[in-house]
Amino acid sequence: MTSLADRHWPDVEPALLAVPLGATEQHGPHLPLHTDTTIATALARRLAERVPGVLVAPAVPYGSSGEHAGFPGTLSIGQDALELLLVELARSADHFAGVVFVNGHGGNLEPLRRAVRLLRAEGRRVFAWAPGGPADDTHAGRTETSVLLHLRPADVRVDAAEPGDATPLPDLLDRLVDGGVRGVSPNGVLGDPTGASAEEGEARLTTWGDALVAAVRGWLAG
Repeated sequence: MTSLADRHWPDVEPALLAVPLGATEQHGPHLPLHTDTTIATALARRLAERVPGVLVAPAVPYGSSGEHAGFPGTLSIGQDALELLLVELARSADHFAGVVFVNGHGGNLEPLRRAVRLLRAEGRRVFAWAPGGPADDTHAGRTETSVLLHLRPADVRVDAAEPGDATPLPDLLDRLVDGGVRGVSPNGVLGDPTGASAEEGEARLTTWGDALVAAVRGWLAG
């Protein structure tokens, strides 16, 4: 049993705590709002299956998603609140051997970096990791759609999948800052989900899982 939430307190050993960090935000007309949280949780579970002594904490389902505010359903706590949440969460986890944040949402990266920097300065053992992907397929595109088709196929509206803006993210940043995702992609997609498949999603998860395991093992050995 690798889930912290399923334990009783006398049974909680000083393990390494993996915290999935997601978001509740629009993912185009075809993917559910839980997409990032689901992916982060799946990766944290894969880590626990392959690295001894890892417990998976309940996911943090809210993040910094202000860029998606133009779409109904998006809930964001902003960068400052997210940073504080992560800092206090890790401070409360001193019973554990360390904390690994497994991040599934790009908007969380900057507050996560700040939180890790502060926590390490306080002497805490903290590590953060996030999966990578193509610069022209950063949100609700082929990659995330394939992964969700593998993990939660019933939640994917395949008939509603349609291309969005596939401009590489570095070339979109200024427009994203000015007008959010709605300003560059009316359907909320950054990429092209057409052609996605569960098989491709399984392969992508395997690649990400291998990278996460290698990164954590390297951190533990350092």
